[in-house]
Amino acid sequence: MNPLELARARPQAAHTVTFDGRPVEALPGQTVAAALWAAGVTAWRSTRGTGRPRGVFCGIGVCFDCLVTVNGRADQRACLVPVRPGDVIRTQRGTGRDDD
Repeated sequence: MNPLELARARPQAAHTVTFDGRPVEALPGQTVAAALWAAGVTAWRSTRGTGRPRGVFCGIGVCFDCLVTVNGRADQRACLVPVRPGDVIRTQRGTGRDDD
């Protein structure tokens, strides 16, 4: 038996968010990082200066490698922020502000 059967849990229906303009399905309770990973996206930030790609590194909110812009707010840690229906998530370049 798998854990869902043991707990008689039934996942709620997925909802849609957008990532860089494309629709991504997310399950209630998933973090932004989990939803992006499930959609096959592994990098969603680029570093200042060199523009190197980044995604999840520590997965617990310590390293700040997974920063994204969510609903216009820069510097959101994708590994900690739960997705909500209709969220607009964008790749963050550098600091995510126009002063890069």
